[in-house]
Amino acid sequence: MTKFQETLEKYADLAVKVGVNIQKGQTLAINSTIDNAEFIRLVVKKAYEAGAKNVVVNWNDDVVSRLKYDLAPDEVFNEYPIWRAREVEELAENGAAFMSVVSSGPDLMKGVNPERIANFQKAAGKAMEKYRQYIQSDKVSWTVIAAPSKDWAAKVFPDAAPEEQVSKLWDAIFTATRADLDNPVEVWKKHDETLHEKVDYLNNKRYKKLHYTAPGTDLTIELPEGHLWAGAGSINEQGHEFMANMPTEEVFTVPHKDGVNGYVSSTKPLSYAGNIIDEFTITFENGRIVDVKAKEGEEILKKLVETDEGSHYLGEVALVPHNSPISQSNILFYNTLFDENASNHLAIGSAYAFCLEGGKKMSQEELAKNGLNSSITHVDFMIGSAKMDIDGITDEGVAEPIFRNGDWAF
Repeated sequence: MTKFQETLEKYADLAVKVGVNIQKGQTLAINSTIDNAEFIRLVVKKAYEAGAKNVVVNWNDDVVSRLKYDLAPDEVFNEYPIWRAREVEELAENGAAFMSVVSSGPDLMKGVNPERIANFQKAAGKAMEKYRQYIQSDKVSWTVIAAPSKDWAAKVFPDAAPEEQVSKLWDAIFTATRADLDNPVEVWKKHDETLHEKVDYLNNKRYKKLHYTAPGTDLTIELPEGHLWAGAGSINEQGHEFMANMPTEEVFTVPHKDGVNGYVSSTKPLSYAGNIIDEFTITFENGRIVDVKAKEGEEILKKLVETDEGSHYLGEVALVPHNSPISQSNILFYNTLFDENASNHLAIGSAYAFCLEGGKKMSQEELAKNGLNSSITHVDFMIGSAKMDIDGITDEGVAEPIFRNGDWAF
C-alpha cells in the first residue's frame, strides 16, 4: 500500500468513525460529485465494516449542473424536487447519518445570471427547511468533509504543474484534517478536548456582548440570554457524538438577532454558489444588514442577503485564532469548510438551536422569542486577521479581552 493510499484509508476512517460516528444498524446518506467516486467507494466500505445497515449515495456532476444553469429555462430555477426533500426528511426521521463531500470548483457558476442562482437557492432552502431544522437542532449526526476536484485544485495551486495540483490539494486536506498523523482518531479526541477548554471558559463568562475592532471593522454583537458556546464535537438526539465539520478549529455561538450594530469587512474571499465574493463590507443596524459593498461579486452578495427576511440578519458568531493550523499553512482554499477554520467568521442566516439553553426542544416561535434568527440559508464569511481585537462585555459593561492581535487573550 502506498503512503497516499494509507493516508486516504485513515481519512475515510475519520469520516466514518469521528465525522458521523456511524452506529451499528444505522443508515448513512452521502452526497458527492462523481469526481471522487473512488474515495466514496472507500468510505462506503468503511461504513459497512463499521456496522452500517445501508449506505445511500446521491451523486451529482458539476458539468451537468453548469449545463443546466446555462441552458435550462428560467422557470426550472424556481423549483426544487419535493421528493428529494422528503427523502432526506424520512432518512432523518429514521435515524440516518448524513455526510456531504464538497469538491466543486469555486468558479463553477461564474458568469451565470445571478437571478437564476438566487432563485434556485431560495427554492432549495424552502424545500429543505424541515431537514435543515433537524440538522441545526442536532437531531441527527452529520458531517461535511472535502475531496479534491481538478477545477478546485487548479484554483488553489495555480502555479503547480497541472498533473500535481490534485495531489497537492489532497496533501493539504490530509494535513488540515490531521489524517496524516499516527492514529488520527485519537488525535481528534484530544483536539475536541482542547477546543472545549475555550468553550467552558466562555460559557462560564456569559458575556452580554462582543466588540470587534480591526481595519475596516467596528462591530458590536449582543448575545442572547442563555446562549451556549460550542466547538468541535456535538451530540445527537440519541446521545451519540459526531463531528459536524472536518476540519474544525472554531468555537461558536448565536448572536441576538436584533443586537448587531456597526460594520465588518471580509478578510478572505467567500466561495458561494459557484462564485467568488471578495473584499466586501457589511453594515448592520439593530441586527439588520442595511448596506453591502463588494469589490467582486457584489450582486451575488446582495442576492444572498435578499434570500428571505432572515438572511438580513446573522445566525452565528465563531472564533478561530489566527495561529490555527490552516491559517498558518498560508493556503487560501477558496472553500468555506477550510477558510472559515483559518479565521474568525460570522454567518448570514439561520441560527443553531443547540447554541441556546433548551433550544433543541424549542419550537421556531420559542427560538425567535429568545432572539435566535430563522432563515432558509446559512452562509459563513471570514472576518478574522492578525490585526483583530475582540472584547467580551459583561452585564456590568466591563470590557474583558478575548482576542488580541488575532489570537486568544486567555
